Amino acid sequence: MARIRVLVVDDHRIFAESLAAALAAEPDVDVSAAGSGPAALRCLDRAIAEGRRFDVLLVDAELGAGTTGAAAARAVPDQAEPAVDGISLVAGVRRAQPAVRTVVLAEKDDPRRAALALQAGASGWVAKDCSLQRLLAVVRGVLRDETHLPPALLTGVLRELTAARKHRTDSERLVEALTPREREVLRCMVAGLGRKAVAERLFLSPHTVRTHMQNVLGKLGVHSTLAAVALARRAGVGPAALEADGPPAQALAGDVVERGGQPA
Repeated sequence: MARIRVLVVDDHRIFAESLAAALAAEPDVDVSAAGSGPAALRCLDRAIAEGRRFDVLLVDAELGAGTTGAAAARAVPDQAEPAVDGISLVAGVRRAQPAVRTVVLAEKDDPRRAALALQAGASGWVAKDCSLQRLLAVVRGVLRDETHLPPALLTGVLRELTAARKHRTDSERLVEALTPREREVLRCMVAGLGRKAVAERLFLSPHTVRTHMQNVLGKLGVHSTLAAVALARRAGVGPAALEADGPPAQALAGDVVERGGQPA
């Protein structure tokens, strides 16, 4: 009998352990539990090292509630490391281990969060109060490359995905209006480079770079570097690659300064 390896990721210990125990009673399921995003990543890495990859992650939609990214300031209470929210965990696992399927467990239906989870790479969104039989059906379904959503969420999720696609299309159109040099400057901005660092990288004068940055903001219809970076990311613009022998990224990120919404 082929066994399914499942990792439950939930920072509510009682729920995680209860769900893990219920799943472990199934004859074809091996299950482990992790109490945080970092703990889940360690479990995944350890499983690879031991040749025992996980098949499915069940991730709490509210994992690391209050965090806004993969490395938020709030520390996990019993660990000296940053918290990782559920959506960031889904996206990170999708990039690092695309064969692993993720299913998000939620206490309430939320079309926007469900759409974000699907965009991040989740294969399903399931209510926490669903039956064990329903959850097992979803786990087995995602391993057949199925996508599972509650019927009541479908319309809302499709609306959110359509709106996100429109925003991306609008952003792409604005970026396409930039000149090749302006797109280079924008990619440097996405990488966190300030005016002086961009000037050194592109062999331009700081004054010329300032002009390019102002033109970028104007053509994108935004008033700050941060807004330009957000729009660029929606359009799929990646950061300029930093030179291996160049200044560290953290130092470069500190060069980004705004005065009155304009790049310094």
